Formats: sequence, C-alpha cells, structure tokens
Amino acid sequence: MAETTYAKGLEGVIAAESEVCQIDGARGKLYYRGYSIEDLAEHASFEETTFLLLYEKLPTKDELDDFSQRMRAARGLAEPIQSMIRQFPPAGSPMELLQSVISYLSSSVEHQIRHSTTCNCRDTLHQIAQLPTVLAAYHRFREGKSYVEPRSDLSVGANFLYMLRGEEPTPEEGRIMDICLTLHAEHGFNASTFTARVVASTYSTCYCSISAAIGALAGALHGGANERVMDMVEEIGSKDMVDAWLDKALGERRKVMGMGHRVYKAKDPRSIVMEKMLTDLSKQRGDASLYEMLKQIEKGFRVRMEEKGKPIYPNVDFFSGAVYALLGIPRDLFTPIFAAARSPGWLAHILEQRKDNRIFRPKALYAGPEPRAYVPIEDR
Repeated sequence: MAETTYAKGLEGVIAAESEVCQIDGARGKLYYRGYSIEDLAEHASFEETTFLLLYEKLPTKDELDDFSQRMRAARGLAEPIQSMIRQFPPAGSPMELLQSVISYLSSSVEHQIRHSTTCNCRDTLHQIAQLPTVLAAYHRFREGKSYVEPRSDLSVGANFLYMLRGEEPTPEEGRIMDICLTLHAEHGFNASTFTARVVASTYSTCYCSISAAIGALAGALHGGANERVMDMVEEIGSKDMVDAWLDKALGERRKVMGMGHRVYKAKDPRSIVMEKMLTDLSKQRGDASLYEMLKQIEKGFRVRMEEKGKPIYPNVDFFSGAVYALLGIPRDLFTPIFAAARSPGWLAHILEQRKDNRIFRPKALYAGPEPRAYVPIEDR
C-alpha cells in the first residue's frame, strides 16, 4: 500500500476559503470581515456586528435601525417555548436546552425552501435573537421566578441582563455585556463552526447546523474554559496562595485554565478588551480582589513559562468568567452565553458555505485488520 500521510484532527489542513474572519495569531490580531475586534468592541453594538457578519458590510443608519427593530421584535418567547423551558428536566444542562429550543424553533417556522441553497434565516433571526432570552427565562424559572418580557429599547446585552435580573442594568453594565457578546461572535474554523459548516454542506437547515454547533461547543475541549478559570480561582483561595498553587499545579503537569491558545502566539486581543472591562467593573463595585488575583496568576505563570522559553499569554476566557461573575451571571450560563454570542458567526459561515457548496467528505486512513474469513459462531 502506498504511503499515506494525514493530519490528525485536520490540524493545518485548509478545508475551505472564507471571507468571514481573519486571525493573525503571530501578531495577536482578529478581524471580522476586515474590521478589527478592537474597533468593533469600541464602536459597534452586537446588533451592528451581527449585521456585518450576516450581510458582509457595515450597515447604514437606516439599515441598522431596521435590522435592530427586527432583532428586538424577535426576542420574545411564545408560550409553548416558555412551557418547554419550564418542563426541561432539572438534570439537563443549559446547553442541551439550547439545542432543544433550536430544534423546536425549526419545526415552528416555515423554511423558504427546505434542503436547498436558499434560506430565510436572515429574516427569522430566531437563532440569534431568542437564545439570550431562553437563557434568562431558564434561570428565572429554575429559581421559581416569572418570565420577564423583553424590552425593545435596550441593547442585546442590556436586555439579557434585564430579563435575567428583573431590573434594568446600569448603562455601563449593559454596554459591557454587549461588548462581551461582540468579542465572542466569531472566531474562524474552530470545532463548532466547522461542525456547522459540515452540516450545512448537506443542505440541512440552518437550525440543524446551529444545533450541531452547540453540541460541539458543549464539549470540554471547546467551551467552558471561563467556568474552569473561576473554579481555579476558588481552588487557589487567595492572592497569597497563587505562587504555591502554580508550583504544585505545574509540577503535576496540570493545565492553568485561560492561559494559551492554539492560534494566538501573542496575547489574545479579546483578552485585552475583556481585561479593561474587568478593571472598570471592579472599580464600580469597589472590589478589585478578583482582578488582582487573576493578574497575580497571569504574572506568576508568565514568569515560570518564560524561564522555560515558552511565553504563553491569557486568552479571552481568562478574564471573561470574572466579568460575568461581577455582572451576577450564574457560572453554568457562561458557556451557553458563548453559544448565544457565537450564533451570528455560525450563521455567517452557514450562509457562506451555501454560496459555493461542496459536501464535506474527507477520507480516513484505514488501520484495521486485513480481510479475513467469517467464522461460524460454533467454531469461535
């Protein structure tokens, strides 16, 4: 048999062209359709970022006003969806709930032409507009509280916090939450995005594609790192214990959560924005202890890695969990928020896949037994 090489996990393999996202890992740069994440975080709302991802350009004022109105009109949950959330098994995870809701929504809308290149998902917007609402309703129902109707005068981030808490957030909190969503909206051909494109390549619906992407994100090797950063902080206990904990953890070859990234060889640009928001929130709360502890971990880890000639920097998850915690968001909603934020990116890739589609059908290098004769069961 001729020698065959392969890349396990498809690492380094170019599977498609894309105009959605560019990551310059060497310089620590991230662009959505050519616009830097720093500019989008500073100037654009999550709704404007979503328009950019779906329509491939920044909107005019009239276009954004119309799009925002449609996004906000699609936020509310019909009673059957609310009932489904109330009755969701307590042992189920919020990520499983999101998958279930996406499937439910798919069966409740009229698809323009099912199983074809044509899709009306830019019009329904359920996959983007309703996921934050689902998470807020889920949390309130499990605490025995009532559903809070969405408000059309609030941004996506501010409305999520309002529906979660039952009271309006400060303008600063609403803006921070909106930026968090923008920072997570897109990030190239990661596992969940590739999953969405594989499903889309079969001409399945965008709902099926996003449901599959949520399933991929639920895996421990993809989503959930910011939750584990907060677990790590709790395990360490105090700023004074950081150095001893790092020495022990690294001696045991344990991973320091939130540090390093497969793509970035410099500091993740999203972590820089997230760190700034954490400092602002800490000042507003009058308590910088969480921020100071994270900085102590970052400093101690960097020193130890530089001694080994391996400079490793924080990724977006290192500070995001602390931001969410200060906003009063339960830890088990961190990864579902990631999914809600990433939905416009997934949808942009689904739409791009359909432009010049070819179904994904990679080969596997067979490593099993050679052909052999079947042995009757009485002779085994």
